[in-house]
Amino acid sequence: MTVSPCQSCGACCDTSAEWPRFSLESDEVLALIPERYVDDANGRMRCEGNRCTALSGKVGEATACVVYAVRPEVCRTCEPGDPECDIARRQHGLAVIREVLTL
Repeated sequence: MTVSPCQSCGACCDTSAEWPRFSLESDEVLALIPERYVDDANGRMRCEGNRCTALSGKVGEATACVVYAVRPEVCRTCEPGDPECDIARRQHGLAVIREVLTL
């Protein structure tokens, strides 16, 4: 079984409280996310500082999304090695995915 590089990173979920905004989700889909992880007033995932409260673990070591199966579209579209991933990894002092794969 191949482990996703995301499971040893999590930087994208600890970069900006403004990033995990809801946009394409229906009310029915959003209702699947436990309320304690949702910031209804701002239409996004709840964050503590820049970190999404649904992120568990330590960034750059081992992380997981506790709502992975019902995560919002903005989280589903984030891909390892895409420009947003690179920005988040650099912000945390981590090598970008391409650099990691070539080491």
